[in-house]
Amino acid sequence: MAQDDSAAPSPQSLNSESKLLEDPSAAHSHAHAPPAAAPGVWAPLSAPTFRMLWLIWMTANICMWMNDVAAAWLMTSLTTSPVMVALVQSASTLPVFFLALPSGALADILDRRRYFIVTQFWVAGVALLLCVVVLSGKLTPNLLLALVFANGIGLAMRWPVFSALIPELVPRNHLPLAMALNGIAMNASRIIGPLVAGAIIASLGSAWVFVLNAALSIISGFVLLRWKRQQPDNPLGRERLGSAMRVGLQFIKESPRMHAVLLRTICYFLQATAVMALLPLTAQRLNNNHSSASTFTWLLAAMGTGAILGALVLPRIRAALSNERTVLIGVGAQGLATLIVAFAPHITVAVPAMMLSGLALLATANTLGVAAQMALPNWVRARGMSIYLMSIMGSTAIGAAVWGKLASLTSVQTSMAIAAVSGLSAMLLVQHFNPSRNIEEDLSPSKALAPPTADTPYEAGRVVVTIEYLVEPSRAAAFKKLMEHSRRSRLRQGALSWSLLHSMSHPERFIEQITDESWTEHLRRFERVTADDVALRDRKLSFHKGKEPPVVKRYFTDSF
Repeated sequence: MAQDDSAAPSPQSLNSESKLLEDPSAAHSHAHAPPAAAPGVWAPLSAPTFRMLWLIWMTANICMWMNDVAAAWLMTSLTTSPVMVALVQSASTLPVFFLALPSGALADILDRRRYFIVTQFWVAGVALLLCVVVLSGKLTPNLLLALVFANGIGLAMRWPVFSALIPELVPRNHLPLAMALNGIAMNASRIIGPLVAGAIIASLGSAWVFVLNAALSIISGFVLLRWKRQQPDNPLGRERLGSAMRVGLQFIKESPRMHAVLLRTICYFLQATAVMALLPLTAQRLNNNHSSASTFTWLLAAMGTGAILGALVLPRIRAALSNERTVLIGVGAQGLATLIVAFAPHITVAVPAMMLSGLALLATANTLGVAAQMALPNWVRARGMSIYLMSIMGSTAIGAAVWGKLASLTSVQTSMAIAAVSGLSAMLLVQHFNPSRNIEEDLSPSKALAPPTADTPYEAGRVVVTIEYLVEPSRAAAFKKLMEHSRRSRLRQGALSWSLLHSMSHPERFIEQITDESWTEHLRRFERVTADDVALRDRKLSFHKGKEPPVVKRYFTDSF
């Protein structure tokens, strides 16, 4: 009989499980040990490869902010419409919403290093095109939005692959710090990028901002070419793009942990985008309705400074507050900052509020981002993080359009006030109806289950697997409840469908039926088994009363 995940557990795994059942405190035996010194926020930079990628990431974000500042300022010179100004942010983020999943799937399929290099040269090409159009004097509001959209495609390709690379480069306990450093890079760029862009716009003109973007992106691409990363070989070959996207979506659909993260992410960024989308108009109001690149730049720099301060105190925040409390306080602080900026009579009042907004953004986004990383195994990490990114960018794009339209119908201040109040109310509702259960799963890869072999040549078409369990009727209800976890596990691994059959003539007989897309995709499920899946297998076997392991059969489906 070919081995499946229903194979008998090893004595070691049973002994370990028995000890935990007999003594639940054994799982916490290390709780009384002296706590190890917490690593500093800069600790991940001791890894040379992470340090190199971190510097490239900061450079990429500086380019992004220079591009956004130059584009937003160009739009205010082309039109006075609040909707068109706000749509600059929508145009830069919508590509991520539409293309992040294919990009994440490609990052899981292809060599991540090479894919990252391509993104750098794409951004450089778009920047050069923007420069040519500006210098030729043929720029229009619609053309500007189209080119900003093209630049956003580069962001859509770049972000998932970088997020998937981080866990490869740092130890697990450094992951929150590595992501905090990414937050520092992004927010340092929020200061550096606008300052550099503002200086170039004032002295040379917007076109030279795009020239500098292109040069920095090309240099980063050549630095990445020197990185000698080994792409692991897969004997099953590459996944097909369509199948990889389906499996990525299916994993998220069957992951309660990711559901909780995505709901909170959408809720937060729908609110938080109001202050950024309407910032150019707020800067004009603070400057007595006159255009001033310096006011806009100072407000952006203040937000970046607040985020950097937030990253430095993040270890203390994480030690003092639970994830749920951090997110709720972050939404409240963001709402307060938005209200202050909206009604600030002078820039000296708006700057501290923007710093508070930056701190809230860093703490909340880091908490949600780390939760997403911890909920994803490596084989699907780029796809999972791309969907997380889609939730950020989609809610940001929709929020920017909504708050911009509301501002045109009422006023900028009214729109920001509604965003502040509605954001906190929505998060309270989300946390009430979808509480975070802090589910802990061991998603480390496991080789405990050997892949099967077929006695006959492999056939094209779907593969159906049946596993027969014999369960005492008195334990049937508990077994069915456990099999709901099995359903989620099989589907997260990539199965097309799952069902549990119960015999009408033999009440003790249950048959678990799994359908895979092909024999190759069936074998891929064995590559995706985690330690948590093995523990689930052991719990299922504890219900089986037969002397022999459950009977496993595999079938090829015939097409007529």
